[in-house]
Amino acid sequence: MSQKQEKLISTKNSEKIKIFLRKLNLNEKQIKQITTDNSNNQKIINEALTHTSSNPIINHERLEFLGDAVLRLAASEFIEKNFPDMKVGERSALRSQLVSDKWLTKVGEEISIEKIITTGRKASQDISAKETLQAEATEAIIGALYECFKDIEIIKAWLTPFWIKESQKVLSDPNKNNSKSALQEWTQAKGLSLPKYMTKEICQEHNNPKRFVCIVHIKNNPIGEGWGKSRKEAEKEAARSAMEYLNKSK
Repeated sequence: MSQKQEKLISTKNSEKIKIFLRKLNLNEKQIKQITTDNSNNQKIINEALTHTSSNPIINHERLEFLGDAVLRLAASEFIEKNFPDMKVGERSALRSQLVSDKWLTKVGEEISIEKIITTGRKASQDISAKETLQAEATEAIIGALYECFKDIEIIKAWLTPFWIKESQKVLSDPNKNNSKSALQEWTQAKGLSLPKYMTKEICQEHNNPKRFVCIVHIKNNPIGEGWGKSRKEAEKEAARSAMEYLNKSK
């Protein structure tokens, strides 16, 4: 990409990027460090917000990879600070929720990242891929901010309010957002055989939230049904449905 092209892109998107960056809890000085004409930082942000369908060479993938590592470290430090007495296993379970694609999608929706991502025509029209685009771009922005400032505290300042909300939700759930484990523990406590998940692919549309349907059985009796974009997600939803049924039956 030539310098002329880079300048045209930055001029066209300058105000749009400034508005977007304010949603990431950046102050005006930090925003200026990014949006100054021909700033390398602005090129990094543009890279994070460019999908592979728009540019197969310079796109979000490199920064998404970096963002994954930064996100896990930042989430670990958040848990250490806020839940110092939590056991290691419980920390791992909580962190998996605080860095999940589902959580990243929520953050992406909150900051309206979809409106600023540059995508190819086909990708922009693929409704089923919307959540994946949001999650990937959000993770790429995390990587981009770290590459711009080399300061994980900036990432934590942005994401901590989201983590507080999500951790409260997870920790208030008696199943700790892991219904499959909870259902297995319930069957073992009752001396029953393990739950049996029967999953079927309904369509082959990638990222369709109803691509798979799963019915979970205990002693050959169906007690929960779930849908999902993947077998794993459908099984998780079926287990959640089963636990709701069992709790109501008490």
